[in-house]
Amino acid sequence: MLSKIKEAYENRDLAALDALAVPTFRHINKKNSFKSVLMLSCHNIKHLSKIQSLDAECIMLNLEDGVSKEDKPFALALAAVFLSQLKKSDKKLVVRVNALDEGGYDEITYLNQFMPDAIRVPKIKNKEEVKNVLALLHEEIDLHLSIETAQAWHNLSTLKVNKRVGVFYLGILDLFADMGLPQSLINLQNPTMKYMLAHFLVTAKAMKVKPVSFVFQEFEDLKTFEQWLLLEKEIGYDAKACISPGQVKLVRKIFVDTAEELKRAKIIVKLFEMHRDEGITGFVDEEYGFIDEPIYKGALKLLAAQKD
Repeated sequence: MLSKIKEAYENRDLAALDALAVPTFRHINKKNSFKSVLMLSCHNIKHLSKIQSLDAECIMLNLEDGVSKEDKPFALALAAVFLSQLKKSDKKLVVRVNALDEGGYDEITYLNQFMPDAIRVPKIKNKEEVKNVLALLHEEIDLHLSIETAQAWHNLSTLKVNKRVGVFYLGILDLFADMGLPQSLINLQNPTMKYMLAHFLVTAKAMKVKPVSFVFQEFEDLKTFEQWLLLEKEIGYDAKACISPGQVKLVRKIFVDTAEELKRAKIIVKLFEMHRDEGITGFVDEEYGFIDEPIYKGALKLLAAQKD
């Protein structure tokens, strides 16, 4: 099959490529516990053929940035071909379509036949656009949104119009450009940048949406990338978009629930349930400090996320 795919693409035979994409009902991966999101351009067959062997828990099949106008129809067909080959995957397979006014609606209609785990819509602006996409999107497919326009930032708290909207991605470069902010502000010490990271995370979390931090373009500068990860983890992030295997490796290393944190959560759960049986739901432990129901629930969520 791979040889046929390569032959059709090399010959620029879109009809032959389309014929290899068989509409299918995939087993949808509903998990959102991923830490690393690796971007793959859909016109690169070599990369697409390695999806199952990649370390990233979420694979972003990209039809937008980095894919030329001439290659976009072929990239769409290739995304469909590889989705139809991967009827079940432990990795979250998400397709990032083009902007809605640049072919996005047509791409979503086409991709409904091949059942990606989620569709990511770039340059979203408001809840009306989100509702339009959901009306078009297959009911089993989740919707992810790129927050990279000034309007989306302004409307951020209104964009989760139903439970299928589960993940937001911070597109910081396009967002700053749309707001008229200089790219020089995107550095580790800048207070505006720290505010935007915190605001994005807290707003998303309040709506029970998973926030994914921005792509760091200098993929060879892993030292600075690691510093961003440490800052983002301190703020509360547990997922980041990546453009290289090296970045994925660092994300999986840093955005992890350590053995000590899990041990602490297990003990808190045990202590709280012991005291609760005696009618006490708030107490001070010599080693773990004050423990009440919210702290207990937080420990339960940590343990549940680890199982997921």
